[in-house]
Amino acid sequence: MSQLPKIIKTKSTVKQTMSVDIMDEYGDLQTKEIACEHPLTVYLNWIEIVTLMTLGERPSALVLGYLKNQGFIEDIDAIESVIIDWDTNSAAVITRESTHGLEKKLEKKTVTSGCGQGTMFGNVMKKLENVTLPQVQIKQSMLYRLLEALTHHNETYKAAGAVHGCAVCRNTKILSFVEDVGRHNAVNTLAGEMWLNGENGEDKIFYTTGRLTSEMVIKVAQMGIPVLLSRSGATQMGYELAQKLGITMIARAKGHRFQVYNGGQNLILDVKGADAFQQSNNTEQPSSNKEQN
Repeated sequence: MSQLPKIIKTKSTVKQTMSVDIMDEYGDLQTKEIACEHPLTVYLNWIEIVTLMTLGERPSALVLGYLKNQGFIEDIDAIESVIIDWDTNSAAVITRESTHGLEKKLEKKTVTSGCGQGTMFGNVMKKLENVTLPQVQIKQSMLYRLLEALTHHNETYKAAGAVHGCAVCRNTKILSFVEDVGRHNAVNTLAGEMWLNGENGEDKIFYTTGRLTSEMVIKVAQMGIPVLLSRSGATQMGYELAQKLGITMIARAKGHRFQVYNGGQNLILDVKGADAFQQSNNTEQPSSNKEQN
């Protein structure tokens, strides 16, 4: 049985939002909520890796997901502890896994289009060469019901704006939802949670409010999730990587509208438009193409 790392928090929480006074276009004063942004410097065996700007909602999962997705650590059983200290805005991960050559690895990085801070270190793409994602079929009616369920989240966004939300879903059930100031932070947090819980992604759908960039596609592939859903658009490299990795990519998904950029053969068009909710009472789990003859 895996022994999970010891999570140590010297200060457990930081504020996600704060109230400020603003003036509108009529010159009237109002009180509004804005999203808080906290620097969190990540250390691996006391070597400084990166400073992330985050809401700070689930810092342990964020840090572990970041280090795993960037290829800095692979064996969760080798991690001894994760120390979160908001007094010094730092997160220290102690591992028995070899960090030999870490400084050299830090020199090789590609800056990505992730808002805030987004980098992909080393040869992450090389590790994805042998990744095979399952091809799953999803019903249009189920997709509509999931989008409806997702509208009840985004609490920080509703209060303050200026954040992205990401979710790991199964069918119409939202298994975990997180918001942060950057979509890369949100996806790393969910990746860290799945890693800690020993979950695989083959029966799941990943949702994001952000753009479907190359970074987002790569991270979802690393999580083993075959379906990527967004209310925003896609980039050229994100689109090409989705084709290469076999990810079903659905963008501009809101209400009854969506655009399938890749994997259109995996969508079962059982309802259309305004008839969706009258016709859809079925919340079946996505099933593999092999089972759909």
